[in-house]
Formats: sequence, C-alpha cells, structure tokens
Amino acid sequence: MITHVVLFRLKDRSPENIARTAEVLRSMEGKIDELLSLEVGVDVLRSGRSYDIALTAKFESLEALGAYQIHPVHQEIVKYMNEVGETSVCVDYES
Repeated sequence: MITHVVLFRLKDRSPENIARTAEVLRSMEGKIDELLSLEVGVDVLRSGRSYDIALTAKFESLEALGAYQIHPVHQEIVKYMNEVGETSVCVDYES
C-alpha cells in the first residue's frame, strides 16, 4: 500500500478560497480507478507555519500511483493547483 500525502499553501488564504479548493481536490473521488481512498482536510490552527490543505490518498502500488499522476482528471487538478497554490510539499510512503 502506498500513501501519498500533499500539503498545500494557497496564494489566497481566505476561508472561502480554501474551502473551494478543498472541494476541487475532493472532486477526484470516484473518477480515478487507481485511487483507493482520498481524504482532504482543511487546517484549523491557521498558524504562521501551517499549510492550508492536506490531501491523503492511498494506492495499491507505486505503479498505481504513477497511473494516478498522469490520469487526465488528476492533470486538471494539477493545472488548477498550479494557478491557486503558493507552495506544496509531498511525501509518499509504503506500508
């Protein structure tokens, strides 16, 4: 099992924009066969070191993660996040 975790900090950090962006990320659910589970959470502390949104996705294998990365639905999300995002960090681990 591969867990893919991405933290996003947005250019516009208003609560409305964060909520809208979280919904855009959630819109992938059920549209990509390789995506076994998807969780999107919004930061509640809003401290100076906080990121705005966390995405956690699970995949059966590294190959499935690779297929997700190039899937057209995911590519549309990447395009959107490149427009609204300031920065992001990622970790992928096997369990």
